[in-house]
Amino acid sequence: MNQKIETLNESDLELLSKSREWLAGHFDDVHEYQNLSAKLKLVQTILDNEWVSNEETFKLQALGICLGDALTQEIEELSWVAVEDQYGRDPALRWLNTSVLVFPRTSVSKRVEAGVKVDIYEMFGGFQKAIHSALKNQA
Repeated sequence: MNQKIETLNESDLELLSKSREWLAGHFDDVHEYQNLSAKLKLVQTILDNEWVSNEETFKLQALGICLGDALTQEIEELSWVAVEDQYGRDPALRWLNTSVLVFPRTSVSKRVEAGVKVDIYEMFGGFQKAIHSALKNQA
């Protein structure tokens, strides 16, 4: 099955919303979630303090959603889409209307579940470099 890229449906939007609500609930003022550096600091704090176990998939993937939201703030041409393939349906970030896709939702959870120490700032920079590299290769 080929990848099918679609706009987010109601179920996708609900998943993103629940993830963001859980994350924003860590702040005294939920509006702090709108701040890019606060997002990254929150994710790193949760990881460093091991507030989420490697078995809490929803919460680990919410950390990835937060990473994705931070990327969309930094790179305005990115937007959330849904990608469906033989493995299922997953939210992803797409550069404008190109085939350049990144999947931040599972990026944190896969590393934590594998026992890899996550540096969210390093991942954030790595995603930015990978996106720009993919765009150069498409040109």
